[in-house]
Amino acid sequence: MKTKCTLCPRGCVLGEGKEGFCGGRGNVGGEITSLNYGRISAIMLDPVLKKPLKEFHPDSYVLSVGSYGCNLTCPFCQNYHISQEGKEQWVEATGKYYSTYETILPKALVALARSAKSKGNIGIAYTYNEPLVGYEYVWDVSGLVRQEGLKNILVTNGCFQEEAFREMAQRMDAMNIDIKSFRPDFYKKIGGDLSLVLSNVREAVKHCHVEITTLIIPGENDSPEEMEELSRWISGVDPGIPLHLSRFSPHYRMNHKEPTSREIIDELAAIAQSHLKKVYKGNY
Repeated sequence: MKTKCTLCPRGCVLGEGKEGFCGGRGNVGGEITSLNYGRISAIMLDPVLKKPLKEFHPDSYVLSVGSYGCNLTCPFCQNYHISQEGKEQWVEATGKYYSTYETILPKALVALARSAKSKGNIGIAYTYNEPLVGYEYVWDVSGLVRQEGLKNILVTNGCFQEEAFREMAQRMDAMNIDIKSFRPDFYKKIGGDLSLVLSNVREAVKHCHVEITTLIIPGENDSPEEMEELSRWISGVDPGIPLHLSRFSPHYRMNHKEPTSREIIDELAAIAQSHLKKVYKGNY
């Protein structure tokens, strides 16, 4: 029986045993569920500043975890070696995973976070790939994190259906949300929906601390006009929302591009600063 995934705007309709476009969700027994549940591809105690979050416990660390899978197809992906890994990377011949991944179930992950408090850890950050394609895992872990009195941080592209995103936002203490461009056509190319992302930003600020990141790519989203529109829109939500403008470096399917110049970042930051109170330059 085919079943529709309603988590993101792609709305994949999947037969039994089939996986969705993101690679992290599939039809199991007639129900759509997380295929990457507990499968951790990267885990590290990172500075909160690296998320990036400049205005949320900036002197602290957070246990950062990621799995595999993403619902967008960004040719400039900076973490493609994590988010775009195929399932063929998994080896289960002996009934155990033996690869660069490991399985960490929610209680075990929260125990790791608790044990790292002595090293300055404030909680768990869901990051590296697109965490919300593994919605069930993030949901289960975040509930336990709250019970421990620790913090939940989500680093996301924000391109998910509003009800699911709203429910998750209510569990988060902080988010960094990508606004990859302020052009609908840009989002169409990567399989996303700008209007949905913007709606979710508006919702997120009602529930938790929010910062926004835009990766500035030469010739793609680096015009002064677009930055004017983006920063004006953010200001209309809240001029105190921090905006991170990050320099692009050649990656994945955009190896032919030049890195973003510091001069472009400076110019765009100056435009954004005319509307926003806090603008930061990333990879600068």
